[in-house]
Formats: sequence, structure tokens, C-alpha cells
Amino acid sequence: MIADTQSEQDQLAVVPARVPWPAVVGFVVIAAALAWVACLPLWLGPGLTDPVRLQLCAMGMMFTPLLATVAALIIQRRNRHTTGPSIPRYLGIWPLKPARRVIWMIVVAFVGTFLLAVGTLVLAGVVGWADLDLSGAGLDSLRSASPSMGSLSNAALAAISLSAIVPNALFTAIFAFGEEVGWRGWLLTTLRPLGTWPALLITGAIWGLWHAPLILLGYNFARPDLGGLALMVGGCVAIGALFGWTRIRTGSVWPAVAAHGMLNAATPTLIMMTTPPGQAPDGAFVAALGFPGWILIAVIVAVLIITGQFRRQPELG
Repeated sequence: MIADTQSEQDQLAVVPARVPWPAVVGFVVIAAALAWVACLPLWLGPGLTDPVRLQLCAMGMMFTPLLATVAALIIQRRNRHTTGPSIPRYLGIWPLKPARRVIWMIVVAFVGTFLLAVGTLVLAGVVGWADLDLSGAGLDSLRSASPSMGSLSNAALAAISLSAIVPNALFTAIFAFGEEVGWRGWLLTTLRPLGTWPALLITGAIWGLWHAPLILLGYNFARPDLGGLALMVGGCVAIGALFGWTRIRTGSVWPAVAAHGMLNAATPTLIMMTTPPGQAPDGAFVAALGFPGWILIAVIVAVLIITGQFRRQPELG
């Protein structure tokens, strides 16, 4: 109990004494506005039908929270008279202390997110939310897209697809960094005076709403309406609790970056591999941001709460 109390005192010494709402409002407005600007070519053009344009817009959008963080830091620094922690420390970028705990959490977040993506598909199949095809027939789309792979067996294609997840996750983590510096780096830290859970839930909700430019085009859930946006908010609140836990547990943003990169790489690959030919997967019932993911994340979070993991919060950064 003494150790937990001391950890909480250390953390409160790093986060703001109160929430700097002008900086928070500025961050949210700038991140949202830039997200819409990044996706404007999709709204003025072919929507989601051009995969190259979609990829470029999505990658550009992922750096908008980083730009909003720069603006928020400027607002925040101008409105306070005391010297706070360095910017890398405040955002959880550096230093990595204690290094062993941060490195292990990066590994756990990376592998654990892959297992979460697998688990959501298994749960979806078990409860009957999805008709999963484990024969490898779902790889026909990959075979047709690349004639050089036409002669490969399903087993070989499956091995190639699975082995590509790790390098794809590492590449995607570059863009995930642009998001996580904003969400788990700056916003979660800045909202900590509200308490751990209010900060986690608010951060997750804002993160979900920020996806509106893509979701309202039918991205993720093929529901270009407020229902699709509500699903995204629910998914971001759920998985944001896990990403946020890695941040407050280690004081570092890098585990969340690793988890985010793996989420974006593993989910589409696994869904593609298990979707029967000719069927369109419903993300609400097969993805980690959908209903099966909510259930599994709720179980994981419950275990973390019961074991006191949310009480162990070292100094941020």
C-alpha cells in the first residue's frame, strides 16, 4: 500500500495539477480538422474504391494527432508559469525507465494484440456471428491479385500471409506513432487529473470520433452512418483502455505504439484468410474493434483490475 501511494504521488508530480482545457480543446479541434483535410481526396473523389488513395489518406491522417500535439504543447506552455518535465518525458517517448519493464511490455503488447485479433475471430466463429472458412479458400483473393502466387498451395499462401504480419506491423507502427503520441502520449497524460478511468474513457471516445472521416465513408464496419461511428467509438474506448493501461503501467508510449501497429496489421490479414469466398466480412462481428473484441477486452480489463494492475502506476515518462 505504501508503494502504491508513493507511485501515485510520483505520477501526480508529473501530470498537470489540473486539466489545461484550452490546450485540450485546441488539440481535439486541430486533430479532427486535419483528419478531415487528410481524407478530403476520398470525399471529393472515389471514396473507398481507390485502394492507393485510401492508403495514402489513411497514412496521412495517422500523423494528424502528432501535429495537434505540437500545437497543444505550445498552448500548454504559454499558459503556465512553472517549468514542467521535458517534452519527450511528458509524452512517454524518452527515457525508457525502467528499461526492462518497458521492453517486456512492448513484447507483451505486440504479441498480445495478435492473440486478441485471433481470439475475436475464434469467439465470432464459436458463437455463430461469423461463418469462418479455415480451409484456406479465403486466400483466393490474394492469389487472384498476384498471378505469381497462383501456383502456390493454400498452406504456402497462409504461411506467407502470417509471416508478413510482423514486418507489416513494424512498418505500420511508424504511422501508429503519429497517433499514439497524441492519444496515449499527450491527451491521456493531460487528462490524468480527472482520474485514471475518466482519462482512459474520454481519450478512447475522442479517438473513436476522430475516425469519422473514414467511418462515414463505410470504412471498418461498412456502415457509413452514425451507427458505424458508434461502433468505432465503442471499439476505441475498449481497446483504448488496454493501450492506455500499457502507458500508465510503464510510463512509456512505445508499448501502445507496438500494439497499435499489430492491430492494424493483423486484423485485416486474419479476416481475409478466414472469410469464405464471395462473402463480405462484417467488422462489427469479426474484428477486435467489434463486439467479440469488446467481450474479450472486458474480460482482460477485469482481470487487470482484480489483480491490481491499474493501481500500479509509475511516474509517467
